[in-house]
Amino acid sequence: MLWPMFFLVVAFCGIAVLGVLAVRVGLEVRRFSRAVGDSSERITRAAENLERAALPLAVRSGRGHGAGGGGRAEGQDPNEA
Repeated sequence: MLWPMFFLVVAFCGIAVLGVLAVRVGLEVRRFSRAVGDSSERITRAAENLERAALPLAVRSGRGHGAGGGGRAEGQDPNEA
């Protein structure tokens, strides 16, 4: 009767360890997803700032939104690279 009880205690301890590790993994995943979300927002803001900063240069070179025609010559095919 000693060996079955020993194996039962060992199995219970193993399941308890797996449960604790699962909780820790869940918490780390939540923390990681929050960090990814924050980074995504910062990248979006940086892209918007870059676009805002580059717009005057693009307009000056004739390729901006306000230049009309998007910088293409008359009669040029827009699908042509």
